[in-house]
Amino acid sequence: DLGPSELGEKLSLHRSTTHRLLKVLERHQLIRKSPLEGRYGLGIKLFELGSRVVSQFDLASRSQPFLRRLVDVAGETAHVCVLNDAEMVSVANVEGPWTLRTPSTVGRRTPLYCTSVGKVVLAYLPTAEQGHLLDRVQLVRRTKRTTTSRPALEAELQVIRRRGFGMDNEEIEEGLRCIGAPIFNHRGEIAAAISVAGPVFRVTRQRLPEIVRAVKTAGRDLSHDLGYRPSSQP
Repeated sequence: DLGPSELGEKLSLHRSTTHRLLKVLERHQLIRKSPLEGRYGLGIKLFELGSRVVSQFDLASRSQPFLRRLVDVAGETAHVCVLNDAEMVSVANVEGPWTLRTPSTVGRRTPLYCTSVGKVVLAYLPTAEQGHLLDRVQLVRRTKRTTTSRPALEAELQVIRRRGFGMDNEEIEEGLRCIGAPIFNHRGEIAAAISVAGPVFRVTRQRLPEIVRAVKTAGRDLSHDLGYRPSSQP
């Protein structure tokens, strides 16, 4: 732990600037101030953020065998994505065998409202958190199939929760169809989503039941591997 004067010297900052920065960091729980000594140390928020990063690395490594099995069954690229701010971020993927396949890049960011993974995560969030996120998201039309009505999107989220999977039917990109399913953690909370993505001429309506079963099975099995048991879901 360090006092304001020591921090100012180490950072070569004026005393008043140091105090302003410390107040901002303390307000956001990134640092904490000792009530007795008046010295500053790392705050609980940094621990929470660090724990979240560690859990994502763990999820990425543990998801690999489930993704490979999913690709073997579905024949298309499979992803695991997590919520980050108001977007989905890919943390793990396995590419399909075809030369023509969907982009598969760890770290790729995609919207919440027009992707299968984003809609699945939204569907299983607590109502208040879901509403807060939707307040921040602008429903921009990406294709002629993109849902730009919030009431219509909220109705779709209820359907997703009932049937256990979500679909992006050419909503983010023409000719691309994706099916996603939830991944729950040991507390029964939505932790991520797993999906298969491919061109509509291969991910056909005739194949949808088979692919939906495979994606839901992969999500269920990975959730189980993370410690989820159905009785733990709120």
